[in-house]
Amino acid sequence: MEEKKLKALSHLYVTVFMSGFASFIVVPAITDVTMSALCPGTDECSLAIYLSGFQQAVIGIGTALMMPLIGNLSDQYGRKSLLTLPMTFSIIPFAVLACSRTANYFYAYYALKTLTAMICEGSLNCLALAYLADSISDSQRASAFGILSGISSGAFVCATLAARFLSTGSTFQVATFVSMLAVVYMRIFLEESIPNQDDIMTQPILKESEDAIQKDDNNLPRKKPVFKKIPSLGDIICLLKSSPLFSRAAVVAFFYNLAEGGMISSIMYYLKARFHFNKNQFADLMLIGGTVATASQLFIMPLLVSPIGDGKLLSLGLLVSCIHAILYSLAWSPWVPYAITALSVVMVFAPPSLRSIVSKQVGATEQGKAQGCISGVSSLANIIAPLIFSPLTALFLSEEAPFHFPGFSILCIAITLVIAFIPSLTIGNGPNSSDKNSSDCMEV
Repeated sequence: MEEKKLKALSHLYVTVFMSGFASFIVVPAITDVTMSALCPGTDECSLAIYLSGFQQAVIGIGTALMMPLIGNLSDQYGRKSLLTLPMTFSIIPFAVLACSRTANYFYAYYALKTLTAMICEGSLNCLALAYLADSISDSQRASAFGILSGISSGAFVCATLAARFLSTGSTFQVATFVSMLAVVYMRIFLEESIPNQDDIMTQPILKESEDAIQKDDNNLPRKKPVFKKIPSLGDIICLLKSSPLFSRAAVVAFFYNLAEGGMISSIMYYLKARFHFNKNQFADLMLIGGTVATASQLFIMPLLVSPIGDGKLLSLGLLVSCIHAILYSLAWSPWVPYAITALSVVMVFAPPSLRSIVSKQVGATEQGKAQGCISGVSSLANIIAPLIFSPLTALFLSEEAPFHFPGFSILCIAITLVIAFIPSLTIGNGPNSSDKNSSDCMEV
């Protein structure tokens, strides 16, 4: 049985690697493609910053609504079935820019990326975490989640290295091919994973009411169709209230992803305006950071989980992330961003530790629901982040800044990380799901 589980997880890791590779390989090039289409010949483009921020906010709205739904449906229909849709949709935007990077094609890509990412963004990670939780015991989940993050970081490193030597057009062609290959591989080799609905070791937080059961002609109980059990906003709020630790984890997830979203919407434009970074410099920077993160998640974090605990690893990762953002905001030379990537060895502890804590708060049949709920909270933060940090970045990179501090928006991100760090101190190590008190939340 253990050998069978390891084989199934290896196919999951390959799927995550290929899908991540396809997504990450275009990252170093997309800033130059955007600015070439919108503001050719310049190093500062407020329109590009605002459009990127708007896209990030709209995607956040879509994912905030879709992640709890996708997670809930995966608990019913299985992880593999739900993976197929977002992985297929993600191919379309890459294919557009694989054809051409002119302004018209860019706007087509922009529209399609915005629409498809509402479903695709975060789905792979959410469902992969739920798949792992189906197969791994509570005590091993932090290490397993760390390894999954390490696989993603490894894909990031390999993709960035490939982007360093590919032309812009070839980059999007490779991304299209690999994303298609990932879907085919997943459909052929990955085994379906559906939680054991008869698990009696734990009680579900979102308990179905008796009305959720119908009887057929033979008077045998039969569940209502899944679409009648889609969790409402009230159900999600009840899930958050069901455990004080779960609700604190949601607060940490919100502010951490608010900071993370701020970095995404700001950092490349900040480096391009401040130090005139180009595609290759972006690739080199991400390659160094990704290599450090991969090594840490695959080899260091599994060794620290048992003696330290996922709660302390979470707090440590958040604290070092705050220091990282402060140093970024004060960067006085182009070598500073390269040097502080060394902090990634500790920063990467935060996300898998948080997900491990969340996973321990729910029963075996609710892993998709719980991970989807946290992904929804994270997506809500991603809606707000660009609305705050994109205008702030554009303002302080322009000549109309109230005072000269190009990294002011990055300093505000550091303050946001401090807010996430404070409640993380009270989380500690999450108890096992079997130790929690259940709460009847769902009324159908």
